[in-house]
Amino acid sequence: MGFSWHLSFSLARYLVANKLRGRKRFPLVLMLEPTLRCNLSCDGCGRIREYRDVLGQMLSVEECLAAVDDSGAPVVSITGGEPLLHPEIGRIVDGIVARKRFVHFCTNGLLLEESLDKFKPGPYMRFVLHLDGLAESHDRFAGRRGVFDTAVSAIKAAKRAGFLVFTNTTIYKGTRFEEVERLFSLLSQIGVDGLMVAPAFSYEAVNSDVFLSRQEIGSVFEPIYRLRKRFRFYNTPVYLEFLAGKRELACTPWSNPTRNPKGWKMPCYLITDGHRQSFQELMEETPWEKYGVGNDPRCANCMVHCGFEAGALDELGSSLPALWRTVRWNFFGR
Repeated sequence: MGFSWHLSFSLARYLVANKLRGRKRFPLVLMLEPTLRCNLSCDGCGRIREYRDVLGQMLSVEECLAAVDDSGAPVVSITGGEPLLHPEIGRIVDGIVARKRFVHFCTNGLLLEESLDKFKPGPYMRFVLHLDGLAESHDRFAGRRGVFDTAVSAIKAAKRAGFLVFTNTTIYKGTRFEEVERLFSLLSQIGVDGLMVAPAFSYEAVNSDVFLSRQEIGSVFEPIYRLRKRFRFYNTPVYLEFLAGKRELACTPWSNPTRNPKGWKMPCYLITDGHRQSFQELMEETPWEKYGVGNDPRCANCMVHCGFEAGALDELGSSLPALWRTVRWNFFGR
């Protein structure tokens, strides 16, 4: 399964409109973090460590919707932290959907089943649950027993309620291909609509040797790439080729701007060199040329989708084979 026709049409119209205006930098996905609080302390997460001084702060409903309007991005990824901890999360999602923006609601699943009545299923709403392995591995990364089983139960409940449900799997050093394959088989059996996968980013705030180097990523993702004919990936084919070392892509940090209680995160979702107080300041005052592979050592091993999926979409306009593979994936799931 690729993008829905609603999302495909919206993205195509948005991309063409910005190209016609001559804009070189524009967002595709707004990373909205209404709260940075979380009910887990996962091994590979830099958020709760980096922002421990502001975990009690939250964005208001009005601030969230203003960020949606200011960025103009057709997709809003609601993340955090655990967004279900925000007391007004239902109103935030309702406001975004009313603007006909596509919501990717990222959650660890612990509170999802009991919170489903806050949301309405439809073409603009989808849940994304993070699962980094089968029960033993995922619970170890999450730091709590039972997290995997609770998430799987929540997926089943959300599907019964009529919601679109996707999963996001982060690959770390030591992740076994056989376990990833078994995880994807299980998720496909319970009706997950699409699988997302990406290598972990080596946050400076995380003091752990669990991250892959750029050289290791290609060899680790080559067998995962071969699974694309068996499972419904939600990553684009071009991005999966990039992960498998079959092509290069340019990082586009401006394509996924992040808004959280401290402001607009500069330069990207993964690196913090400061916060701007407006979206316009972020776009106009960030020295974008200083970031990316070869420019900033922190970017050397980054191949995460929030930086490179937009580059994959941009390449479609210059590569007919890439365009055909993406069209085939989008409409036929392969």
